[in-house]
This record gives sequence, C-alpha cells and structure tokens, in this order.
Amino acid sequence: MTLRICQISDHPTVDFAVKEAVRLLSRMDPDLEITVNKASYSKGIKDVIWIGVNPAFRTPCENLSDTVKIEVNGLSGIITGSNFRSVLIAVYRFLRELGCRFTRPGKNGEKIPRKDLRNMTVSVLETASYRHRGVCIEGADSYENIRDMIDFLPKVGMNEYFIQFMIPTEFFARWYEHRNSTVLRSEWGPDDDPRKLASKMTSDLEVEIKKRSLIYHKVGHGWTCEPFGISGDGWSFVSSPLNVQQKSVLAEVNGKRELWGGIPLNTNLCYSNDLVRKTVTDAITDYAANNPQIDIIHFWLADGSNNHCECPNCVKRRPADWYVKMLNELDEKMTAANLKTKIVFLIYVDLLWSPESEKIKNKDRFILMFAPITRKYGQSYGDCMDFRGKLPGYVRNKLKMPHSLEENVAHLKEWQKQFDGDSFAFDYHLMWAHVGDLGYEKCARNLFDDMKDLRKLGLCGMVSCQIQRCFFPTALPFISMAAALWNEKADFDSVANDYYRSEYGPQGQLVREAMQTLSSGCRLYEKETPIWNEDEATRGSKMLSEAVRNDPSLEDLASYIDYLDRLFELLRALSSNDVKTAEITSGDLFEWMWKNEEKLQGILDVHNSVGTINRLISGIQS
Repeated sequence: MTLRICQISDHPTVDFAVKEAVRLLSRMDPDLEITVNKASYSKGIKDVIWIGVNPAFRTPCENLSDTVKIEVNGLSGIITGSNFRSVLIAVYRFLRELGCRFTRPGKNGEKIPRKDLRNMTVSVLETASYRHRGVCIEGADSYENIRDMIDFLPKVGMNEYFIQFMIPTEFFARWYEHRNSTVLRSEWGPDDDPRKLASKMTSDLEVEIKKRSLIYHKVGHGWTCEPFGISGDGWSFVSSPLNVQQKSVLAEVNGKRELWGGIPLNTNLCYSNDLVRKTVTDAITDYAANNPQIDIIHFWLADGSNNHCECPNCVKRRPADWYVKMLNELDEKMTAANLKTKIVFLIYVDLLWSPESEKIKNKDRFILMFAPITRKYGQSYGDCMDFRGKLPGYVRNKLKMPHSLEENVAHLKEWQKQFDGDSFAFDYHLMWAHVGDLGYEKCARNLFDDMKDLRKLGLCGMVSCQIQRCFFPTALPFISMAAALWNEKADFDSVANDYYRSEYGPQGQLVREAMQTLSSGCRLYEKETPIWNEDEATRGSKMLSEAVRNDPSLEDLASYIDYLDRLFELLRALSSNDVKTAEITSGDLFEWMWKNEEKLQGILDVHNSVGTINRLISGIQS
C-alpha cells in the first residue's frame, strides 16, 4: 500500500512538517510505503495527501493567527494552515486525530499507536482561541532541554518561544555548572567562557525556532545595563567598580547612584536624563536592525521593586510615564529605520501603576504584557474581575505589591483604559507554586481555568514564564495550559483523562485518582494552614504504589513515591514545629534529589525545586 504525499512550496517549515508526517505515519503503519514530491496545489488531483499552505486559505493576519484545516479520507486529502507554522501544527493535529499523543518534550513523550491507515478519516477546521501561546526560558537548562521544549510546542498547538536576555548565560550556567549540587561537578572548565558557550547554544536554538516558524521573542531585562557596557545576562552580583560615567546614569536612591544590591539587572536608571533614554532606545533600534530573525523584542526596565530614581527630575513623573515616553521615542526611531519588529512593554511591580500624563502613540508597534508576579495561585482570573475598594496610590519606592489577583487585575484595567492594542499574560504558574501541589491536579486546574479566562481580562494569550522541566510527577499542568490556549471551550476533565490514559495506559485512572488525592491532602499550593492532611496524602501515595505494582515500567512514578516518602518526613517535622528534625529531613530530601538528578533530568529541575522548597519551609516557619 502506497501513500503519496505532495508538498506545497519549498519553505523549510513545510519541509519539516512533511518529514514529521512521514516519520510518525511510518511508525504507526510500518507496512505503509510513503512517497513525497513537490507541486503546486491542484484540487483535481486525487489519491494524494497535500501538505502545505493552500494560497486560497491564507488569513489576513497570517503571521499571528493560527488556523488549521484537515480533510483526509483514506489516502486522499489536504493538510493545510493559515501560515507555515500552522501547517506544522496541522500535521501534529492530524496525527493526534489518528491516535498519536505528545505527552511531554522529548522522544519519550511520543505515544504512537500501531494501526492500519488505509481507511483513515480526519476532518478538522479550527482557529486557535488565543493569538499568543508560548513559553519563556527559565530554570536550570541544558541545550537539549530547550531544544526539546521548542520541538514540543507545535505538537500541542503552541506557537511562540521567548529566550530572555541578549545571551541567556544564567539559565545554562545553572545546569552546566551544576550550581549547588552536592553530587555533580561543573561541566564547564576554568578556560571556558560561559557567555560564548551560551551564545553558541542560543544561535543553534534560533535555528530550531525558525525551522518551525515559531514566533521568536528575545531579551526583556538587560536594556538598563548592556547599553552602558555592564553585563546583564543574569542576576549575578558585580564586585568590580563602575566608572564615573556608568554611575552617573544609575537611579539615585537614598542619595546614592549605585548598583541596586550590587546586581546590574536589578538596577534602574535616571529616566528623566535625555542621554539615558537616547542611549537605551538607540541600543534597542540597533539590536532590532542587526537581528531580523527576532519577531518580538521585549523592552523591560530593571527587575526588583521600589528601586526607582529619586532625583528632582525623575520624581516629577511616575516610572510608567518615563517608560511610555521612552517607548514613543523608540517607536519614532524604529519607524525611521523602517523596522517592523514588535516591542513588548511590561506591566510589572512598580509599573503596575499606570502612567498619568504619557500615552502610547502607535499601538501597532507595541504589545502589552501583564506579569502579576506577586499574585496568589489557587484563584482564577475569571473570579477576580471585580476589585472592591480603592487602588492604593503610587508612592515612590514605598509601594506594597498586591498579592490578591483582584488587585493585580484592577491595575491591568487601568492600563487598558489607555492602551487597547495587542496583549498577553506573562504568568508564573509553573515557576514555583506548582512545587507545592503534590499531585499537580490543583495547579493544572488553576492554570487551565486561567487560560480560559484570558478573554475576560481582554488579553490575547499567554507566554508562560516557567521552568522547562516541570513534569515531576506529571505533565498535566502544561498539557492543560496548551489545550485551553488552543480551545477556550475545552473541558478540563476530558483533557486530563485523555492525558492520564495516554501516559499511563491501563493504570491511568488509578494514577489520576492518586494525584487528586495527593493534591487534596496538601495545602502548600495555596500557602494555607494546616499545611497538609497526613492521612489523605499517605492514601494518595499508597494508590500510586499500587499503580506501580500493577505496571513496574512506570519508573518515574516509582521515583516520585521515593520523593514523597522523604517529603512527608519533612512535612511531619514542620507540622510539629520541630526545627531540628526539619533541618535533617530537608537535608535528606535534597540529597536524594541531587543523587537522582541525572536519572530525572528531563522531568525535574532540582536546582529550582530545592530553592522553592527552602522558601516554602521559611514561609511555614515564619
């Protein structure tokens, strides 16, 4: 039996989409002989499956709007999309309709059934509910971790990737230097240049991003230091002194112009200074001109909060006013240079307080990014639309950041009164909070609901600021996020049950019941007391053990049971306020994590988890 695939166009992403179709269809039906040739689309030719962009099917917003159309009956039909990226997404959607599942990054996440494909029938016409469906680099990462995440995104209908900083040395160094590990030694030697190594990996990753025509985001923090000759590719302390000119541009806080806490990335500038604004906006314009492969550049101010300039000129306006003034100056320069690159501006910490006098002039240039980093999880956007009370006024460097989601959303609404252009959320569900959910069920449901509610907030999607290895114990939170971003009408239980069945086979239902029990037995996720219900959590662990006994191949779950045994000892000590035992048991837990890091590398970010658990412990003890 022969399947003829006819490829429409020579675009690299269509080339890749066809290769993926051939690779995975051959695994499904080894008896199927597949031939590939290229031609212009002709509706009259039958007994062939066309793959590519049908010129008649392009949409007005083809670069951002992802629509897929699949009409296949037997060995005839078409798989197309509104742009080259959509064609790749359509191929993976076609394969999912045939029974394939992609449950996590990497080849181990490909679940490909064997079946006879002669009578396959698939009919799909869908447009993604949200324009922005992306992931941002965070955590401790190997090159392979990021490459596999990039590869995974279109498999689950996502379309964007964001590499922070000009060079993301920080994230690679955490892994390759094995920071804080008690077991692994640094893979980088004394003669290695981390910045050069990270730069090479970034260039290689850009090839992977463009191969899939994903929308490519870059930079973010760094514009407040790099243009002035100060490195800004991580949150490292700088001990070497700055020169007089460098000091003169820094924010004056408490009468001094110096690095905030010794960290350039956390240091704001004197934004009322014309030369400062010119230097920054010139640097961004030059960077956009020299990096046409970047679709969207993020222009953020410094990280941290309550660290803005107190000089007599800066205090005349809010930071948001100086920020918008720079955005308008930047747009003028980029327009003059005929640059089409989009610019993301950040609504975050001090910048939650909207501008009073300045307003963005060219909304088509900019994308608003809402980053409620101080919010509580467990609440959902849709339940927090009505803030009752009065928003606190802006008081320079004495702000109390909002922890309630209602107050964060209220700040967003103030910004939206002045800017009604493109926008997305930049949230942190899979950065820290998920570590406190032992079964990932609460986290997954919260993330799913938030994605469905983005439209209520007037936002056009989400770029998830998250660790890349967030799959211990399961990948349900990520799968749920992707499902709701593609289809805001999706049903959580249907998505969850399909995931558990695909990942764990006959044990799927038991594993889900175990995870639901573990989630209900622990309150660390909501940061509430009592921190756990020992009987409930123990019952969930026993259910997992039963699943592993039934199917010993579930090795990751067996490791998770070992993890839970040690975590439960820590929780017992914390519940009884036994500080000494808590120190011992946390040490045992962390040592187990470091010793098993290589085994679990693809699913567990130990560096991030250890830090998060330490913060949870500190919060409980305080």
